[in-house]
Amino acid sequence: MMAADVIEYKIYGDDMQAVEVELDTNEGVRAEAGAMLYMEDGIQMQTDTGGGIFKGFKRLITGESFFITTFAHTGAGKSRVAFAAPYPGKIIPLDLKELGGKFLCQKDGFLCAAIGVEIEVAFTKKIGAGLFGGEGFILQRLEGDGLAFIHAGGTIIKKELAVGQRLRVDTGCLVAFAPTVDYDIQFIGGFRNSLFGGEGLFTANLTGPGIVYLQSLPFSRLADRISAAARFQRKGERKGAAGLGGDLLGSIISGD
Repeated sequence: MMAADVIEYKIYGDDMQAVEVELDTNEGVRAEAGAMLYMEDGIQMQTDTGGGIFKGFKRLITGESFFITTFAHTGAGKSRVAFAAPYPGKIIPLDLKELGGKFLCQKDGFLCAAIGVEIEVAFTKKIGAGLFGGEGFILQRLEGDGLAFIHAGGTIIKKELAVGQRLRVDTGCLVAFAPTVDYDIQFIGGFRNSLFGGEGLFTANLTGPGIVYLQSLPFSRLADRISAAARFQRKGERKGAAGLGGDLLGSIISGD
């Protein structure tokens, strides 16, 4: 594996964040297609599958774009390119060299990384987790010795699990974790829990040692709330229209 480019960065914003990456000549960064916010002179952009059709299809499985875009600084001096998170939340910088060269993240968490960092699909070990794990059953593996950036929704909580320490998490709230953390999926069980608990049917069981990142607002949860509000609004509009039609018909009949 090639050594990753050494890049500098700055994160802007609080709840709607963007990361600005500073590149020297011949340095580059790879990002999800459509994530670019702006770029300065001297940076060339090239979009491809990032290593062949097979790699493109593997990214597609994880919910990412089939294509990945490379931003390379071909001019003199320094130049900057910035990438924006796709929904409210935080951007988490991961120095893979300090994290042992590998880190796992949720299936659509990748934002950008220095050239030399590989983005692969990492399936869970157990068939049960693959079939029933919901949001968390397909993971991405970031591998290399450079900087990578992932994004997550809401507030980010960092946990450092000790050896043997266990943590049960809603599968959608799990953002990223070290490969030293053992990961499994468990069915919550119970008729009332399943129907009325208001949570998912499965939890991610994490056992240390290792770092774990959690998010307070998974995008799926945000999307569900927006969808429910939209359905309620449409029902209200239909009821309002029906009431207006009845009033209008009554006025015509009464001669008003």
